[in-house]
Amino acid sequence: MRRDAFLGPFTLLIAAACTRMPGRPAADSQVVRPEAITAFEPLYGANCAGCHGENGRHGAAAALADPLYLAIADDATIRRVVSNGVPGTAMPAFAQVAGGMLTPQQVDAIVAGMRQRWARPQTATACAAGLCPVHDIGVPPYSAPGEGEQKRGAAVYQTYCASCHGAGGRGGEKAGSIVDGSFLALVSNQSLRTMVIVGRPDLGAPDFRGNLPGRAMSSDEVSDVVAWLSAQRPQVAGQPYPTDARAGNEGGGQ
Repeated sequence: MRRDAFLGPFTLLIAAACTRMPGRPAADSQVVRPEAITAFEPLYGANCAGCHGENGRHGAAAALADPLYLAIADDATIRRVVSNGVPGTAMPAFAQVAGGMLTPQQVDAIVAGMRQRWARPQTATACAAGLCPVHDIGVPPYSAPGEGEQKRGAAVYQTYCASCHGAGGRGGEKAGSIVDGSFLALVSNQSLRTMVIVGRPDLGAPDFRGNLPGRAMSSDEVSDVVAWLSAQRPQVAGQPYPTDARAGNEGGGQ
């Protein structure tokens, strides 16, 4: 028998065995580089769900799976917030150009996925649910057209909000305080405006139409109540309460 005739099959056997060596990864098990992931589910789960909830609801931050929110915030607005965050608040920047981890394509995938899954087409069905096109039901715009007025805002608060949040916004039987200094230090005026307009439906908080039956809030009224709320924001976030300050001074003298 020729030697090369024997070695040929033997060599093939060894090569085949090497491809099945213990610990050798399969061809389809290669790790995908993070920047190559463009599917909505893993991107949202890794970057958004921790604050906004697993399915866009019931998180510590605003619900994203909200057709009303998606009706007033266009793609450019959502893309800007995801990319750059909101300085001075708990919303960080996620785009690589702003110090985050996401590429422009990944940011676009998150925005498109939100719109595809959670926006409600402006059809007769949507109107039946109270979500007709924005101009048909007078939804206040996402951005304030002008500055609100604090004094008018106090009256607006009393009309639309006090029944739940109590006198002066310090909390009532139905809802907690909305003038807490720590809370106001972590939200922007735009966040307050968005919250007043869309509510927190996942937590039972009404939107701009449900605070007073039969009387929706106007854009100016939203601006005014935001001006009143922002006036309650502490000038120095985290500044100790007077009793804490006294205790600190006493301790430092010992």
